[in-house]
Amino acid sequence: MQIEIWSDVMCPFCYIGKRRFEKALSGFAHKDEVELVWKSFRLNPQLKTDPSKNVNHYLSEIKGWPLEQAKAMNARVTEMARQEGLEYNFDKAIVANSFDAHRLVQLAKKHDLGDAMEERLFRAYFTEGANTADHATLTRLGAEIGLEESAVDALWKTNLFAEDVHRDEEEARQLGIRGVPFFLFARRYAVSGAQDSAVFLQALETAYAESKKT
Repeated sequence: MQIEIWSDVMCPFCYIGKRRFEKALSGFAHKDEVELVWKSFRLNPQLKTDPSKNVNHYLSEIKGWPLEQAKAMNARVTEMARQEGLEYNFDKAIVANSFDAHRLVQLAKKHDLGDAMEERLFRAYFTEGANTADHATLTRLGAEIGLEESAVDALWKTNLFAEDVHRDEEEARQLGIRGVPFFLFARRYAVSGAQDSAVFLQALETAYAESKKT
């Protein structure tokens, strides 16, 4: 059974949703029959990378909020993440355009490393404060999960996998997806947002049962 997940590396709820989904999957009797397919979705395609800004400053600017209000909101998200075993450091998370990170995920998918690449990028962005638009950083992260360094370097000299990113985003538009994370189970059931693990488990069980009827 295939499960497609639209996500953006700069989306804090996508990482939380990933963990909650993984918890549900670990309790799913047929987990060995599940294939995960990560799909590209950029929350802000026009975002300009700015290593001088962290996510608190970015949120303050785009929302028109005082900086302290942005910090307070991110503190609540940090606590949500902590409850899932994740460490968020918004004070050092760098505002970075995610297009090349998505291209890297597309490359990783070709080597059955899509999930590992998503995980590594999330941790780099939210925990480590890495610049996930920087090519040297992305090359290092790709190599860490098993990609050939030369293959990753080749991305930055070409437009490889750019069309794959755009194709995923166009598919999201056609499906009416306006936010992420978005989980599509066997093209039958959808779960939007970082829902409770019980919601994901119910979707897994329902989609699996329905797929066995056809």
